[in-house]
Amino acid sequence: MSWADDLPAVRGKLLRDEPLGPFTWFRVGGPAEVIFLPEDEDDLAAFLKSLPAEVPLTVLGVGSNTLVRDGGVDGVVVRLGKAFARVEPRGDSRIFAGAAVLDATLAREAGKAGIAGLEFYRGVPGSIGGALVMNAGCYGAETRDVLVEAYALTRAGERLTLSNADLEYSYRKSARAAKEPLIFTGALFEGRPDDPAAIQQRMDEITERREKTQPIREKTGGSTFKNPPGHSSWKLVDEAGWRGRLFGGAMFSPLHSNFLINTGEATAADLEGLGEAVRADVKAKFGVDIDWEIKRIGKP
Repeated sequence: MSWADDLPAVRGKLLRDEPLGPFTWFRVGGPAEVIFLPEDEDDLAAFLKSLPAEVPLTVLGVGSNTLVRDGGVDGVVVRLGKAFARVEPRGDSRIFAGAAVLDATLAREAGKAGIAGLEFYRGVPGSIGGALVMNAGCYGAETRDVLVEAYALTRAGERLTLSNADLEYSYRKSARAAKEPLIFTGALFEGRPDDPAAIQQRMDEITERREKTQPIREKTGGSTFKNPPGHSSWKLVDEAGWRGRLFGGAMFSPLHSNFLINTGEATAADLEGLGEAVRADVKAKFGVDIDWEIKRIGKP
């Protein structure tokens, strides 16, 4: 009997050999051995406490910034659902958001509540859990600027409350999340009071800017590479000659050359292969290392 035949009892759903492509914005990737869709936080905590430590565990958010390789993902993939998608203003310009809340939804609900400072989330593809892991941001603001505290479960199912400082944030990274497996369940944010109409106007401007400059209606994962110190990744990709150049079914967008897109028939190998070819070419031509911002998981 394998571990997959002896999983803990749950109130949520356990799906075996489930294709992961439909769970990601790239729409590619092989299956998960098991996907767990927990009913609520108690269900998730109990499952984690009973899951054998040797079983690999992966958390998949809304799949906006993730490339699942064609061979699929071993072990259990956790995907948080509606029980983790609650948004609740808490007074004093504070607002709670569950880890499954879309970043854009948090921006909108904060705006309705007259809480300014979270408008940048309107331009961040993904969900709050991913934003907490990678200090997501855009247009000069990032998660660490507005986070009060985050709530998480450890691999062993222990509940944690983590301060902003506990997460040890830097550019697109939480050192704490990098060194300790955490499943974020939600977070508390703080902005400043402002007129909802003024907040909405700023979000409308962000939306308009994104639609003009980013391929948001394509099968993409958002920004592909982090910006190396002193450089813009989009400019390096462009100057290396990769904007709009096909690689199998993959391409860096003609609209924004740091956006990797699936033109319709790409495999995960096409997408990752293009990214690696571009990284090597940029290094050879300009002597600059560009690192992936997109998270790549699973087996080739």
